[in-house]
Amino acid sequence: MLTEVEAANVATVDEYRRIPRILRLNVAGQPVDWVSWQEAVCLYAREIVIWTLGDPVLHIRGGHSRLDSTQSAIDIHSIIACNGRVVFPSVSVPPLTNQALFGRDRNTCLYCGGHFSDADLTRDHVAPTSRGGRDTWHNCVAACRRCNHYKGNRLPDECGLQLLALPYVPNFSEYLALINSGRILGDQMDFLKKSFGANSRLLH
Repeated sequence: MLTEVEAANVATVDEYRRIPRILRLNVAGQPVDWVSWQEAVCLYAREIVIWTLGDPVLHIRGGHSRLDSTQSAIDIHSIIACNGRVVFPSVSVPPLTNQALFGRDRNTCLYCGGHFSDADLTRDHVAPTSRGGRDTWHNCVAACRRCNHYKGNRLPDECGLQLLALPYVPNFSEYLALINSGRILGDQMDFLKKSFGANSRLLH
């Protein structure tokens, strides 16, 4: 049972909740998913973590031994590799979500070039679904509400719009960065970037 959590500048409950997630790798060093610090503690305690990268982000103190009264402690690193069977993502194409889509397009409307918050962006289907377009990475772009409303049920060339960049499918490493972009640490991003595709907008 945890009795103390030590981390830089963690003084309030809100800061405690903002402790960054840990990047979990498989034994081959391939990124698998994000885990909470609590899940990471369990992996360390079960001796599943076989090597680590990055800096320690938390120092966890546990209970005292009944034998010699020593207190257990674990340093949680930002990147941990876990032993076990190498399991690849269950799907080859990451799920399409607005958070990941807007991140892929750098929160930029791909029609007018304006930069917007997530709340002011929409998912636009380049080929409208009512005209046979599919809800896929290759057919979806971030668009501001004004451009999306103007485009309506038309193709871009039917209303004088031109895509500023071509939509693409992010690979799994890029997807992990996209879904955790607000809390990702520098060493975690540096690790994931090594596996980004050549067309990734996160490289620029």
